[in-house]
Amino acid sequence: MQNKFNKLSWAVAIAAATFAGQASAGGYQINEQSVSGQGYGHAGRSSNVHDATIVFGNPAGMSFLDRAQISAGGTYLDVSSDITVLEAEGNLGGMSTGPTPGTSEGDMVPGKLVPFAFYAQPLNERLAFGFGVYAPFGSMTEYEEGFQGRYFGDYTEVRVVSAQPTLSYRINDQWSVGAGIAYNRVDGELRRRVPGNPAQPFDPSADIDSRVEGDDDGWGYNLGVIYQPVPETTLGLTYRSKVDYTLTGDFRAFDPAGNVVRADDASLDLTTPETVNFSLTQQMSDRLTLMFGASWTRWSRFEQILVTGSQGQQITQETQGYSNAWAFAVGGEYQLNPQLALRAGVSLDNTPTSDQHRSVRIPSDDRRIFSIGAGWTPIEDLTLDFAYSYLTERSTRVSQSRDDLYNGLGGATYTADYKNEAHGFGAQLTYRF
Repeated sequence: MQNKFNKLSWAVAIAAATFAGQASAGGYQINEQSVSGQGYGHAGRSSNVHDATIVFGNPAGMSFLDRAQISAGGTYLDVSSDITVLEAEGNLGGMSTGPTPGTSEGDMVPGKLVPFAFYAQPLNERLAFGFGVYAPFGSMTEYEEGFQGRYFGDYTEVRVVSAQPTLSYRINDQWSVGAGIAYNRVDGELRRRVPGNPAQPFDPSADIDSRVEGDDDGWGYNLGVIYQPVPETTLGLTYRSKVDYTLTGDFRAFDPAGNVVRADDASLDLTTPETVNFSLTQQMSDRLTLMFGASWTRWSRFEQILVTGSQGQQITQETQGYSNAWAFAVGGEYQLNPQLALRAGVSLDNTPTSDQHRSVRIPSDDRRIFSIGAGWTPIEDLTLDFAYSYLTERSTRVSQSRDDLYNGLGGATYTADYKNEAHGFGAQLTYRF
């Protein structure tokens, strides 16, 4: 029975963390592929051509660059959470064992640096090539030892790294198209606790420590188009494809003495959904540029989790109830002088998750993100970009229960209100050849 618990815990967490990604919309998506774009809230992601980070934003935009350039940088994310526990208790043999021993301190997301690097080069007057390495998805939650919700998950780490070669072709002065192929590598580690001794009901010191690791790779693609009806107006549209994975991994369960008491395999077929981004960039004057962006993600693909074991047997089938989600952003840039540009933006991201299925691993909800930034060009060939973002989420409730602990003789519940916020500090260097 505990084997099944561990496989299911791994599969649910991998799927939730990955699907939480694509829209910064109600999950821990990594939106940090451009610090110049971060400054105006990524409002012009598909239409504003600043530098080589357009390789990610819209491959069609590379043909608007006048020379080869490289952009590299990263954003440091500092996330904090306040947790108010409403209920945390166990039961054994149908009888309550009282409050689950432990704590819910919050601040379970360690600070992380999210790096990226892009290169773009015109091949001739119409054709351009680009390449990028970046992180499109990622999630990490690490609760304290003895966390009250530990039977539903106390450690989650998922990392996705993508490498993307891209081509862009400028049809004429108004139209440009582009396409890229992305190789994606995903790996993750999941942990949760399982009660180990009925004589010590839900005592943290008697818990079994269950740890799972899994990985896979998959291919995807993106398509982009840019239309510039007049020099002051640019419209961009980008499509990013779904990516199919079959995650495979091993799990180990350790007793309090560190001995391995369970071991098995598990696999999960997973498809990340397609995303469409539209943005408009409007030059209002020689100094002022305004931007608007909207993104749609087909989260409804995530209808269920089907986990199979080492012999191909079905372990569990769960309905997730995700829904399609929208994200919106507005921003602007003011060219103070030839060397300094100032930026600001606001983003609204809607969560795809449902109250019924929200978990301690991804306890997120609708978001508001406020950003400011600046671009400094001390010499013609070099630009340094800096940005700061403040993210605040709507307070959300996690309510989970399970009755399959102690080989079906016990259960646990955990209900808590979460309030999450984050600070993002970004820096980027662009050099033009």
